[in-house]
Amino acid sequence: MAKKTKKQQEALKLVDRTKQYDVEEALKLVKENATAKFDETVEAAFRLGVDPKKADQQIRGAMVLPHGTGKTQTVLVFAKGDKAKEAEEAGADYVGEQELINKINQGWFEFDVIVATPDMMAEVGKLGRVLGPKGLMPNPKTGTVTFDVTKAVQEIKAGKVEYRVDRQSNVHVPIGKASFDISQLVENFEALAGTLVKAKPQSSKGIYMRNVSVTSTMGPGVKIDPTLFAK
Repeated sequence: MAKKTKKQQEALKLVDRTKQYDVEEALKLVKENATAKFDETVEAAFRLGVDPKKADQQIRGAMVLPHGTGKTQTVLVFAKGDKAKEAEEAGADYVGEQELINKINQGWFEFDVIVATPDMMAEVGKLGRVLGPKGLMPNPKTGTVTFDVTKAVQEIKAGKVEYRVDRQSNVHVPIGKASFDISQLVENFEALAGTLVKAKPQSSKGIYMRNVSVTSTMGPGVKIDPTLFAK
C-alpha cells in the first residue's frame, strides 16, 4: 500500500473513522480535506444488501444529477442518416458509423460515453470485447441505446451519471467536485441516494443500505449513517 503523504495523514486526524456522520457534516469534511492542487472529484459509495449474481438484483441505471458532475463528458454517437445529423446538432463530439468502429478497434478511446441508435447495435456489439472491460458498451438500461439521440446527448452533457452494482455489491458514483458549494454536493448526493433507494429489488431481504461513504480523489473516506436512508 502506498505511503500516505503528510497532507493525507493530517486529513485522517480530522475524520473520526468510527463515527457515522450526517450527509452535510460528511461532505463538509470531504471538502475540508480536498487539499490537492487540482479540483478533486467527490465520490459517493454505497454497499447494498443485494446479491449481484441474481438477475433481478443487478441494480443498474442512469440519472441526471441536479448540479452535474463538474466535468463535461465527451460523447460519441453511433448513428446514420438523419439520426447522425440530429446527434451533431445536439452537441455530440463524435458522430459516425463504421469508420469510428475501425478507429476504436485500433485503440482510439478519446471519449467518455457512447450512445448508439438500436439499428447500429449489430455492428457496435462487435466491439464488446474492447468496450465491455472499460464499461463503455451502450446499454438500453442506462439510456445509451436509443433513437432519441437529442435527449441522450443533452442529458449526458448536463451531468448524467451511471450507477451499477459491482460483484461486491458496491455502487460508486461521482457526485461533483470539491469546488462545489456544500448545498450542491448535498443535493447531488441526496438525489443519488433517493434513486438507489427506489431501485431496491423486491427480492432483496434484510438491510438494504449497509454502508455509505463519501470521499474525494486524494482525501480519506467519511462514513455516513446508512439508517438515514432506511426504507
